[in-house]
Order: sequence, then structure tokens, then C-alpha cells
Amino acid sequence: MEYKDYYRILGVDRGASEQEIKHAYRKLARQYHPDINPGDKQAETRFKEINEAYEVLSDKEKRAKYDRFGRDWNRYEQAGGGRGFDWSAYGGSGSGTIDFSDIFETLFGGGMPGAQRSAGGGFNMRMEGQDVERTVDITLEEAFSGTQRRIQATSPDGSSRTITARIPAGADNGTRVRIAGEGGLGIGGGSRGDLILTVHILPHDHFQREGNDLKTDVQVDLYTLLLGGEIQVQTLDGKKLTLHIPSGTPNGRVFRLNGQGMPSLRSPQQRGDLYVTVQALLPTNLSARERDLFEQLRSMRR
Repeated sequence: MEYKDYYRILGVDRGASEQEIKHAYRKLARQYHPDINPGDKQAETRFKEINEAYEVLSDKEKRAKYDRFGRDWNRYEQAGGGRGFDWSAYGGSGSGTIDFSDIFETLFGGGMPGAQRSAGGGFNMRMEGQDVERTVDITLEEAFSGTQRRIQATSPDGSSRTITARIPAGADNGTRVRIAGEGGLGIGGGSRGDLILTVHILPHDHFQREGNDLKTDVQVDLYTLLLGGEIQVQTLDGKKLTLHIPSGTPNGRVFRLNGQGMPSLRSPQQRGDLYVTVQALLPTNLSARERDLFEQLRSMRR
């Protein structure tokens, strides 16, 4: 198996801080995201490697295991590591075979639930597989309509395969999607753990999300704000709605468009609202005649 250097993949030093790792990940995730590079298989592979590296290095416990065991960190974790036990004394340094019977004899005196002594004096150990957690980046548009992600998983025989995970409409930062039976392998006939995907929403250029509500700014010319009129507002799903601007509308006024926000995760038919803030677009490059007219208006208002 080819060794993957997660620090090299993210382009950071081994002593990098959490913030440095997060900053490097976000920069690379935007650069290689499939939506930015449609049909580019190399970018897709790079994006998967970046997410895999961040999944480990952003987790303190996983990073510590990776720093200690290298490529064998996950095998150590699936084997039940992380109990504060020194596995190295039993051949668990990543280069040898772990003698589980000695370990359980030492820890539990043969009383480990699910671990039965065999006729040869050892133990028939059964352990359930651990859950595996990953972070997936999606766009705000994908969160609006729902999307899918192809995830690389490991088969019981050690080979790699691809599974499709469905991320529901209305997903938000921190939404967790559980895929049963696609996590760490069990031991001694124990069932596999689950794969848990944690959603991260990428920043949007024009919309900000607050719960199920959306916010956006729209530039409106000075004349429409003063005299009134209608403008077109584009929603996240691409529709164009007509918004009536009353005469004398001040700069920064907020209009609410009911039901034009994000769908609810639990009830997708229910949607939040869209809040539109109007920003005055002042005229530029005035002609001499236009400037004269504005001067007259100013003098009339004094």
C-alpha cells in the first residue's frame, strides 16, 4: 500500500497548528473542488486526498496516532487502540503482530466481554468495528437541492471500492449523514462500524445563510430609491422575482421575501425567508448638465 504523507498533501509542516491546517485545507478544497473542475479526474482524486488528510490531521487523537504509527494508525484504531494502553510491548508498534490474548489477560484477566478463551489457551476475541468520520464540502446550492458524494471505502478483503452517499436538501454545517456498515472492520466476527459524514458548507459569493434564512445585497440606482420602481432579485435556485421599491426608500433598507430561503432539513417543503438589503448605486461620470441639475436640487432642499 502506498504511504500517504498527509502533511505533504496539505502542504504544511508536521508541527503546523490547527489554524494552519484548517487554512491550508480550505484553500486547497476550493482549488480542487469538483464543481470548479468538472470532469477533471486528477482534480477529483486530489480533492479526495485533501479531505482524507484533513479528516485525520484536524482530529487531535487521530493526528497523534498518525504521527506515532504512520500508515498503520487506522489499523491500530480499528484494533481497539486509544485506551491509554502501551501496545508496543505486545508487538503493536506497526511492524509486528499484536498478541491479543496476552493483552486481554493483562487488562481483564480473561474477563473481557466478547473475548472467550479458546482450547489452545488464547482468546477468541470479538470486537465491533469503530465508526469512521469524514468531512465533506458542499456548495450552498447543493445544500439547497440535496446532492450526492462518491466516497472511497475499504472492503472486508482490503480492496478499495466506491459508495454513493446522499446528502439531503437543507443540510447545514455540522449535519451528520450516517452510512451503516461502511466504517471500520470488526474483529473476530464483529460487525463493521458506520461511516459518518459531517457536512461543511463552502462560502457563497452572494448569499449568507442564517439557519434556514438567506441574506443578500442588491444594488439599486438612486433614482429608483428616490422615485420608486421595480427591481429583479435572483434567488439561490435561479428564479428571478420582482421586488417593488417604494419611493423614498433609504439606503440599507431590508425587504423580506417569504418562503424564498433554504428548505428545512426535517421538512423540505417548508422554507426559510430571503432578506434583501438594498444598496444605493450612485451615478458616476456626471455630465456638466447632470451636475448642474443636482446642484439645483441641492439648493432647492436647503
